[in-house]
Amino acid sequence: MKNKRSFTEELSPKQVLEIDACTQCGECLKHCPVQDVTGNAAVSPPERIRMFRELIRSTDGLKAKLFGPGEAGRKLLDDFTKAVFECTTCGACGQNCPAGIFTQRLWPTLRKEMVKRGLGPIGVQANLPEAITKSGNPYEKPAADRYWPWFPENVKVADRADVAYYAGCTGAYEAQPMVRGDVLVLNAIGVPFTMLPPEEEVCCGFPLFITGQHDLLEDLVKRLVAGYEARGVKTLVCSCPCCVNIMSRDWPAYYGKELPFTIRHITQFVAGAIRDGILRITKELHETVIYHDPCYLTRGVGVIEEPRDVLRSIPGVTVIEFERHGLNSRCCGSGGAARKVYHENAIKMGRQTIDEAVAKKADRLILSCPACYAKVNEAMEGHQNQIRITDIMELVSGLIDEKT
Repeated sequence: MKNKRSFTEELSPKQVLEIDACTQCGECLKHCPVQDVTGNAAVSPPERIRMFRELIRSTDGLKAKLFGPGEAGRKLLDDFTKAVFECTTCGACGQNCPAGIFTQRLWPTLRKEMVKRGLGPIGVQANLPEAITKSGNPYEKPAADRYWPWFPENVKVADRADVAYYAGCTGAYEAQPMVRGDVLVLNAIGVPFTMLPPEEEVCCGFPLFITGQHDLLEDLVKRLVAGYEARGVKTLVCSCPCCVNIMSRDWPAYYGKELPFTIRHITQFVAGAIRDGILRITKELHETVIYHDPCYLTRGVGVIEEPRDVLRSIPGVTVIEFERHGLNSRCCGSGGAARKVYHENAIKMGRQTIDEAVAKKADRLILSCPACYAKVNEAMEGHQNQIRITDIMELVSGLIDEKT
C-alpha cells in the first residue's frame, strides 16, 4: 500500500521514544487480558510494538530517508490493525512495563493512525460516528428514552446549580440500576444538582476517541460544555470511568482551553460527602463484598481509595480484594470498544472476574462502571458460577434514607 504519510504523524515525541524504548522483555504478557484468554502472541503488546516499528521504518527509516518512503506490506498492515483493535486498552501492560510505556494512551493513538489510513476501525466500530450523529449515543436509542424509565419520580433536578450529573450513554441505556442509584444518592446528599435535557446530553465522545475516529469530538465536547456552563455548573459528576477519563484528560484540548468546571467520578463525590458528614449510611449490611476496579478509573484517572472508602462506611460490611486490584486490576473485558467486535474474548474475561469472586467466597461483586456492569452481567448468563452483581451506588442507595 503506497502511502507517503509518516507512521509517526499522530504520535507525540514521548510516544515515539516509548516505542523505541520497548525491549521486548515480555513482562507485559503476564498482565495482558487478551493474551490471557486467547494465548495468541500475534496480538500481544510486544508484537504490536514490533510490528509498528516495522511500519515506522517503511516511512522514517534510513532507507526511506535515502530513497523515499517505501511500501508497507498489506499483511503487516492488516496484522497490526487487528492486533491494536483487539486490545481492550486496559493499560495493564503499561502499568507493569519496566520501561514505563504509557500504553493506555499509546494504543488509542496507534488506532487513530490506522483510521487515518483507512484500515480501521474494525466491524461495527465503524458505525459509531453515524449512530452518534443521528441519535446522540452509540446505541442508536431515542433521546427521549435516555432518562426513562429509570429516573426516580421523587427526585427534582434544578435548572441551575453548582453541581451537575451526567448519566452517560452506557449507564442510561445499558446499566440503568447504576444511574438510578447515582441519582438517589445525590438526592440524599441534599446538594441541588442539575442535568441537561435528554436531547442535549449527547455522547461524551469516548467511543469515538478510543476507536480512533476523532472527527466529531470537538463538536460534541463544545456542545456539552456550553450546556453545563449555561447552567452555572462548577462540578460535573459522572459514574462512567470512560466518560470521566475523556472529560478530564481530553475535553480541554477539544474545547480549546481549560474547562469551566471540575470533573468528579461519583465515588469521589460521595466519599467526600461521607467524609464531611453530609451523608451517613445507617442501615447495616452483613455481607462480604469484593470490589472490581475499572481500568479507566484506576490506571486512567487514579481513583482507587474512594470506592473502598464508600464501601467501608457501610455498617457490617467486610470488603475483600481480588488478587489483582487497584493499579494492577484485571480488565473485565468491556474496555476499548473491543467488546463490540471480539465478543468471545470479553465474555471469557468477564467470567474470570466472576470465577475469582466466587472462589473468594464473596456474597456480592461490586462494580463502579456501566460498561463493566453490562458486560459482567452478560458474562454470567449461562455460566456455571453465579454471584450477585451490584453497582456501588445501587448498593448505597438501598442503605440510606431517601429524601423527598
